Amino acid sequence: MTSNSDPRSASQSHEPLSVLNEPQQQKNGTTPVDFWHGSQLRSAAANPLPGNDPLQTAQGVYVTVHGHFYQPPRENPYLDSIERQPSAAPFHDWNERIYHECYRPNAFARILNERGDVIEIINNYEFLSFNIGPTLMSWLERHDIETYQRILEADRKSCARLNGHGNAIAQAYNHIILPLANERDKLTQIRWGKTDFRDRFGRDPEGMWLAETAVDYATLEALVAEGIKFIVLAPSQAQRCRAMATDDQLANPWLEVGGGQIDPTRPYRCFLNRGERGEEPDSSSFIDIFFYDGPISRDMGFDSALSSSHNLAGRLGQAVRGDHRPSQLIAAATDGETFGHHKGGTEKCLAYAFAHEFPDRGWTVTNFAHYLSLQAPTWEVELKPVTAWSCSHGVDRWQDDCGCGGGGLWNQQWRRPLRDSLDWLRDQLVKVYEDAGKKLFRDPWLARDEYIQVIRDRSLTNLSSFLSRHQTHKLTAAERVDALHLLEMQRHALLMYTSCGWFFEELSRPEGVQILRYAARALELAGEVTGIQLEKAFVRRLAHAPSNVECFQNGAEVYRQLVKSAQISMEQVAAHYAISSLFTSYPKEQPLYCYTAHQLDYQLQRMGSLTLAIGQLQLVSDITRESMQLVFAVVHLGGWDFHCCIQPFSGRRAYAEMRERLFEAFKQASAAQTILAINAMFGSQSHSLQSLFAEERHRIMRLLTHETLNRLDQLYTQVYRDNYGILMAFHRDGLTVPQELQVAAEVALSHRVSLSLRALEQESSDLSADPSTASLNRLLELESIATEAASLRCQLNLPEAKQILERLVLRSLWQLLYHFDPATSKTELHRLERLLTLSQQMQLGLSLARAQELYFQRLQHWLIPQCFHWLHSAGQMKADAAETMQLADLRSLLTLGARLGIDVTNWLNQLP
Repeated sequence: MTSNSDPRSASQSHEPLSVLNEPQQQKNGTTPVDFWHGSQLRSAAANPLPGNDPLQTAQGVYVTVHGHFYQPPRENPYLDSIERQPSAAPFHDWNERIYHECYRPNAFARILNERGDVIEIINNYEFLSFNIGPTLMSWLERHDIETYQRILEADRKSCARLNGHGNAIAQAYNHIILPLANERDKLTQIRWGKTDFRDRFGRDPEGMWLAETAVDYATLEALVAEGIKFIVLAPSQAQRCRAMATDDQLANPWLEVGGGQIDPTRPYRCFLNRGERGEEPDSSSFIDIFFYDGPISRDMGFDSALSSSHNLAGRLGQAVRGDHRPSQLIAAATDGETFGHHKGGTEKCLAYAFAHEFPDRGWTVTNFAHYLSLQAPTWEVELKPVTAWSCSHGVDRWQDDCGCGGGGLWNQQWRRPLRDSLDWLRDQLVKVYEDAGKKLFRDPWLARDEYIQVIRDRSLTNLSSFLSRHQTHKLTAAERVDALHLLEMQRHALLMYTSCGWFFEELSRPEGVQILRYAARALELAGEVTGIQLEKAFVRRLAHAPSNVECFQNGAEVYRQLVKSAQISMEQVAAHYAISSLFTSYPKEQPLYCYTAHQLDYQLQRMGSLTLAIGQLQLVSDITRESMQLVFAVVHLGGWDFHCCIQPFSGRRAYAEMRERLFEAFKQASAAQTILAINAMFGSQSHSLQSLFAEERHRIMRLLTHETLNRLDQLYTQVYRDNYGILMAFHRDGLTVPQELQVAAEVALSHRVSLSLRALEQESSDLSADPSTASLNRLLELESIATEAASLRCQLNLPEAKQILERLVLRSLWQLLYHFDPATSKTELHRLERLLTLSQQMQLGLSLARAQELYFQRLQHWLIPQCFHWLHSAGQMKADAAETMQLADLRSLLTLGARLGIDVTNWLNQLP
């Protein structure tokens, strides 16, 4: 349950697949369909009698594995987008990397046989209890709608299986430490978390996960006020417990469990008006609490409990109490990222455990809400005053140098000044919000609580509806912008408390810098609405936060060097548009990060190596709706040299005169005269290639080097052709090949492969082309190159080839399985098999994950029913079975599944 999936705090496990899940064994008497739907049929086959169903009545052993899925928000506050993070290579950023290693694999978790072939694909979220941070869910929704929908579907299916109680629980919005928040921020965080959950899952949350499980009684009161029924805590957070007395009983004695000795196999009820005040309980004011099993959870995160599904079940089994109680819950909780990211491949261990290990032991897989519906608490608990699972000093990890998260020679004396600085800023921003907000909103704090509706949907229609509900009067365009500036100021004031900023050992780490970037954006927005300048006072306070890194010295320098330098203005966005327009033909309306660029005028002229573009642009923020009209002039001098100037639009006449004078100067074909003319009209402040945002800058750098690389490719190709016979002679006689000749061969052949693969992809996407001619010829050419490279022992450099071939395989498979045509199926199958063989020849390490998922879906819903027809009809075609495919075609498609790593042996062996 670490606050961050930072690679430096992750323990990796690379166990072989055979260790992570055991092969499924067919049971005596099972039908072929059991082989594919084992987990569903096992529970259905039991057919429990009324009153004996553990899903309806609490009886036996229940198992809940909870995954806390969370990543800190990483978006640039000015662009609403995550920039490239080199430490996550080969992926774009850490969200993308962990998504590939964890979030998607758990949505499509494999169960493998002893050969490593896929037997089942399980949606682990359907059996896991889980919470997923709202900011992470927003990223998933934006970047992979398929995985996002699988998560929502899993909750719906768990609701159907568990009497309306879904696996998903909510989370306080952006992972702040609630006991350290003021009352208003507590409520907003809970309300935003609830609303985000309801919008996504279509139901109200029953439980809520607290960041770092940090809790105090004020937090519990806020949760109860917002209708949250239960939470999950660490066993070390309980102080004492006792069995609740019935009406005719005296109160039972308290049992002290402050050392983590509380029994985690039952739920507890916590009455709110006792705790710190020592009052008698009010039976109407309480929240229910589950305590996860601490030792098992630690073993899952940091030991070998997940080394195999057998080990996991055995470890859970050790916690089963043999005291004949009617029911008990074995609950473990850990970072969701443990399953695949921290411990590679362990999503397979979970899948097999859910589908087979737990049912084989007679255990019922459930979630907290469902178990609570079956077994109301019969014990009550009192909590320690202020606690969190990851700090043994209460919540000092997020405000003091308590030793947690430290180590080595570095200290965390920066934590208290950072907390104090942000608290001071929060309180100043409260004054700004209330003073300016009361002129625009009927109830500024209600408007903030409901602003989550706009964060979820920033369409103009939804925004207008929101403002119409909250405005004190019909707002002007400028007032609407001010209203959104104020609400965004408050959003960033909440984001700046994200817990990860304090979790680790140093303020200048990316997590600390990120929360300071949110603070900087909040400061800027406050200034734009009221003109108030708070930044200098804020930075003075940060100077009291000592950094462990010599070049920073303190928080003020961290702010100046890493935060202030990264701020982005609308002029910079316009410069980005202007320079990139030289290489991209933009439409009249172009999305640009969280802006929309409206091109009002654009003219471009080239003369020799010089290019001049002049334009008029309106930029509109999709978030605050502020807009600005700007004019730009950008000249490309060739190579890496750009000169771009921006200024506000001052009228059509002035713009027309400026444009005419600049193009007149450009006619002299003099770079110096053109730059002088631009500076005379715009001033000396200019932007260069470095002014571009990183993603676009890297794209243009690649374009600028394209011509040079093409010339080098031609040169190497000529060297290779001229010396082909010599190269072959060296290899034939087993001599060491001169490095220059070997490099020439590898560059030349890699270039040919890249060109041919791009052409093949283009031809495959051209619906008017004949796949039996152009693309098949291209395949033949690629196979020839692969053979040639192998004979010369070339190590081909093919950075794009793997992705292109994966797309081609998936596209071909989709066409074959969803648009099956017996007349062309043999050709399509042959082409697909050649693509797979080609990837092996080139040693690309092709990922077949998407192809397996696509094939497995069609196997269950199309091919297996076809197999049943042939099995039940004893191989005789029925007259009315017009949609039944030929046996030879069915065999071919099943054989393809084997090639893709799907275990179809059972079906192939049973077919006539």
